[in-house]
Amino acid sequence: MNVVVVGGAGFIGSHLTERLLAEGHVVDVVDSLSTGSLSNLAEARAGGGTLKIHTMDAAAPEFEALVAMRAPEVVYHLGLLPPGEPAERTAGSSLASLVSVLEAVRRAGAGKVVVALSAVSLYGDVPAKEQPVKEGHAWNPVGVRGVVSQSVLDLLAAYRWLHAVEFTALALGNVYGPRQRPEAGVVAAFASALLDGAMPVLHGDGRQTRDFVHVDDTVDALVRAAHKASGLVVNIGTGVATSVRELWNLMAGSGAKRPTTGPRRTDDVSRCSLAPTRARIHLAWAPWTDLATGVRSLLVE
Repeated sequence: MNVVVVGGAGFIGSHLTERLLAEGHVVDVVDSLSTGSLSNLAEARAGGGTLKIHTMDAAAPEFEALVAMRAPEVVYHLGLLPPGEPAERTAGSSLASLVSVLEAVRRAGAGKVVVALSAVSLYGDVPAKEQPVKEGHAWNPVGVRGVVSQSVLDLLAAYRWLHAVEFTALALGNVYGPRQRPEAGVVAAFASALLDGAMPVLHGDGRQTRDFVHVDDTVDALVRAAHKASGLVVNIGTGVATSVRELWNLMAGSGAKRPTTGPRRTDDVSRCSLAPTRARIHLAWAPWTDLATGVRSLLVE
């Protein structure tokens, strides 16, 4: 299978690229390297397989030529609204790159688009009695990131309706694992602080909860989405809510000093856990990495 991974030099994208190569697929990575790094692909390049890396933006005219030449069965777009970057700065480029991807697939006359978005930004604050959140829940976009995420889903639906371009959109919990930048996730920030002997800063009181899902589990869902769950938004999470305080205690030890607290972010969400029922039904997917096991490997230098 020919596959294009936009954002393939990033955190999730590099892990996905490794998995696809291990399964024998032909992979073209497209990445502008604005937040990704070629060092993330070191293992993929050393592992053999057919991999080509293109240092360019998906909105560049050359991208359409690449899709026309490769005729990929699936295009993964993992470069939308990169975590750790202000959405106000990446909103326009994210939408432009998505339209470029959809147009390239449409004109090639084949292929499916798979995207990944932040579930927290899309669903917003959901009452505790309605947690874990199911896909049928109304979207309540938070901040610019949430509004753009909803626009992404509207564009995907429009291209499916107007041009028969298939898609699957994964609404991700808080993905964590090796290679994640400290500024892109609280697990990575805590791990970096612990390894450096520093004290992290909590934004707010630390009682806000998140659904933490390991990158290996996330990649498994992405691979399955290549041929399943077409036309659907699918939650990828564990259904377990863990507070930021609980996460710190798990990683640092229950007797550790509590981190310094700072002002709560204006677009923060109080709670989030995701019901993975649709993923089980349509992707035959379920998470297998518990949080304690997942974070343990990040604390070994």
